[in-house]
Amino acid sequence: MSETETVAEEEVKDPVSETSSEDATETVEETATKTSEKAEAVTSEKAAAETSEKAATVTKKETKEKWGIAHIYSSYNNTIIHITDLTGAETVAISSGGQHVTADRYESSPFAAMKASNAVVGAAQTKGFTALHIKVRAVGGTGSRVPGPGAQAAIRALARGGFKIGRIDDCTPIPHDTTRKKGGKRGRRV
Repeated sequence: MSETETVAEEEVKDPVSETSSEDATETVEETATKTSEKAEAVTSEKAAAETSEKAATVTKKETKEKWGIAHIYSSYNNTIIHITDLTGAETVAISSGGQHVTADRYESSPFAAMKASNAVVGAAQTKGFTALHIKVRAVGGTGSRVPGPGAQAAIRALARGGFKIGRIDDCTPIPHDTTRKKGGKRGRRV
């Protein structure tokens, strides 16, 4: 039984115990109309709540996010920022620290990385991208497994550019058996 039916039965039981039968039928009719009015009020409130929930979900669907991947390669010589679509096959924008500074020694600096990522942000936003996953890569292999100084500055500049940030992954290639260092069997002769 629903809540309204149980309330109607409880209210009906009390007036029946009175002495006259005519008064009992009148009170039963009154309680039946009251419960039907309550049920209509409850259903109208539920309908209003459902329409407001539907309206809220509609506004969420209108702002469709377009995801991309920001590949950040950061060594001690340069920082390269490359934004692709989710498959990684189509390039959206690319820039490096060396394009924004004049001296070679500043290519890997946080300032150059920030300038490069600002250039990439503008290009990606014009193509409609609103959210990014970030993949950070250091030299790896026989080289350094720690990203250079520009990686953190590049991530910050992407976040400040207005993108929603998803995952931040470290995809530095690390060999599990070791790779042979360059220089040959006897090493580098100085």
